Amino acid sequence: MSSKRQLRLGAFMRPVSIHTAAWRYPGGTPDANFNLKALIQYAQTLERGKFDAFFMADHLAVLNMPMEALKRSATVTSFDPLTLLPALAQHTQHLGLIATASTTFEPAYTIARRFASLDHISEGRAGWNLVTTSNPDAALNFGMDEQMEHAERYARAREFFDVVTGLWDSWADDAFLRDVESGIYFDPAKLHVLNHKGKYLKVRGPLNIARPVQGWPVMVQAGASDDGRQLAAETAEMVFAAGGPIEAGRAFYADVKGRAAKVGRNPDHIKILPGAFTIIGSSLDEAKEKRARLDSLVSYESGIAALSIAVGQDARKFDPDGPLPEIPETNQSKSGRERVIALAKRENLTVRQIAGRLGGYGGLAMMGTPQMIADQMEEWLTTGGSDGFNVMFPYLPGGLDDFVNLVVPELQRRGIFRTEYEGKTLRENLGLPRPENRFFSAAAKAAE
Repeated sequence: MSSKRQLRLGAFMRPVSIHTAAWRYPGGTPDANFNLKALIQYAQTLERGKFDAFFMADHLAVLNMPMEALKRSATVTSFDPLTLLPALAQHTQHLGLIATASTTFEPAYTIARRFASLDHISEGRAGWNLVTTSNPDAALNFGMDEQMEHAERYARAREFFDVVTGLWDSWADDAFLRDVESGIYFDPAKLHVLNHKGKYLKVRGPLNIARPVQGWPVMVQAGASDDGRQLAAETAEMVFAAGGPIEAGRAFYADVKGRAAKVGRNPDHIKILPGAFTIIGSSLDEAKEKRARLDSLVSYESGIAALSIAVGQDARKFDPDGPLPEIPETNQSKSGRERVIALAKRENLTVRQIAGRLGGYGGLAMMGTPQMIADQMEEWLTTGGSDGFNVMFPYLPGGLDDFVNLVVPELQRRGIFRTEYEGKTLRENLGLPRPENRFFSAAAKAAE
């Protein structure tokens, strides 16, 4: 293993590309979001490239934009993450499997049980991307007429984290004796009943599944607002950061790691991975041509719908050829709104230009030859910008194949990316400790 700092690479999948037009790109796979055989192939390619994890996004509403935009979207049908990832676990051996699940709607007991199951099924490769859901259209699918306020969503999420991790600690690691001779299956002294009664949740427990292989699945968080950063500092082990200029990346990196230190955590135990949209060519010009062709397949209707979601109001009312108007705060994602405003100001874009960018992908993009992309990744890694990246591919399978076949060998040649996996579990490969059981650790016994 090289003595240099090592990049951590996740693959951000929705379950395929984040780009709206990926399904239309020549050589792309139009039905990939709902094509199990294709998804298995992609997961195996990621494992061949020694990626840390397949990171799956999720959305809980179809009717969340005007039909003129919606009818162009490939994400209206995709697998439930916690149904798909156990299937992918059967066709991979080392690749981490990170699923998004919302604390806003689902019961904590169900979340705890499903992720514990995924960790056992995958033999220790599960991760939970803990999110709050701001989409009011999703609320309507869960019997709610109105969405929770932003701060309240995060307060609930913090309590949700405590409950889920407490449920994962229901059993000591050696609780299950399975003694055939005596007929004793488990030791009652090594079972803890949570009996949580909080502001938002009331959960008795215990969880009806053994403690996860990793102790807890790896905790992932993606919020960039002040509330989101604080939640990440207190709970996350991987942070999916918003991509942008490297200076902003360094500021975010220092802020979150600094907050973690203030709450008594080891900052090295939080891996910060911005999203990075990668387009590879034999030259920078060829990569730019690929991007231009991809973006040309995005309709204005799709772009303006994406802008509306980001700013929390109907952007169709804006002057398409004028600047972005003042955008007041709403109950939508604060980080999404702030990214759009910053992008518009930084590049002096019109509403039409912003819509075109968001309709495809408006975050950090790395374009050029494999060497040029490796240069950018190395700069972020070595100058306090990130611990790695959640890589986004322009289309599949070609964009994924290009990265694994061309960029990964260049990163390995520089000694900043593994040539073999370090261990069996996602925690081992990310360099994260296995958490102690809060109820059965040596410290817990000493406190009794």
